[in-house]
Amino acid sequence: MSTASYAIGSSGRRAMRRRIRRSLVMWLIFLPLVIIIIVPLLYMATMAFTVEANQFVVPIRWIPQPPTLQNFRKIFADPLLPLGRWMLNSLVVALVGTPIIVFVSSLSGYAFARLEFPGRDMLFSVLLFSLMIPAAITLIPSFLLLRDLHLLDTFHAIWWPAAASVTGIFLMRQHFYSIPNELEDAARVDGAGRFRIYWQICLPLVRGALVALAIFSFLSLWNDLFWPLIVLTNQTKLTLPIGLVVLQQGSYVQRGLAFAGAFIATVPALIFYAFFQRQIITGITTTGMAGQ
Repeated sequence: MSTASYAIGSSGRRAMRRRIRRSLVMWLIFLPLVIIIIVPLLYMATMAFTVEANQFVVPIRWIPQPPTLQNFRKIFADPLLPLGRWMLNSLVVALVGTPIIVFVSSLSGYAFARLEFPGRDMLFSVLLFSLMIPAAITLIPSFLLLRDLHLLDTFHAIWWPAAASVTGIFLMRQHFYSIPNELEDAARVDGAGRFRIYWQICLPLVRGALVALAIFSFLSLWNDLFWPLIVLTNQTKLTLPIGLVVLQQGSYVQRGLAFAGAFIATVPALIFYAFFQRQIITGITTTGMAGQ
């Protein structure tokens, strides 16, 4: 074997050993995290199909003996628990709120990225600084504003505060920033107005970011508990996460019912993630990278 061939083979073996070590380190880091995430989900699913009498059995029976649908029947049969209505409310909030958030965020992001106006960069810096302000500080002012606008106990009280998402504006601004100026110049030469350039030229070029923002917004609205719990009071307008709180109050303090409700609320989000996981990962990895 020649010296050159030996050197190439030795270099290849060293590279392979480095890849193996890197893979082992990644497994050692992420495997405990996966276990921490998966085990509670498995426990929730197990308890949802376990009869109430076996909820506190030790050790845990990860396969229910016997499995039962009794918890789900109780939830859907109880007239005091309009679970179907709550699920429909959550679906309406998520499906209507998502386009609102995407449109407002993309329009604002376009303005910060493509328009020149006095104080633009300072205003954008203020928006980014607002991310460091705890939500509890703005809770009372936001509530009073919605009260004065007569929007409390309506879905508008959820949609419009969510539309003012600094994260969404930042995401869209970074992607709009990477679009070449020559495209807008050519469109203006052809007589296109500012909104037409935004709608027909720029939006198609950031389709990936729009999809990622839509997915994040949908999941956020579907899972949100804190803000809807504050602004909604009518039982017929409650969303599903608030319904899970109701399951743990009063005469509904039953672990089986609570886990069954949590299972019902979790499954749609997991299915949603299973179909759009590639877009979710792409949206996370590209956030902040455009325009660099």
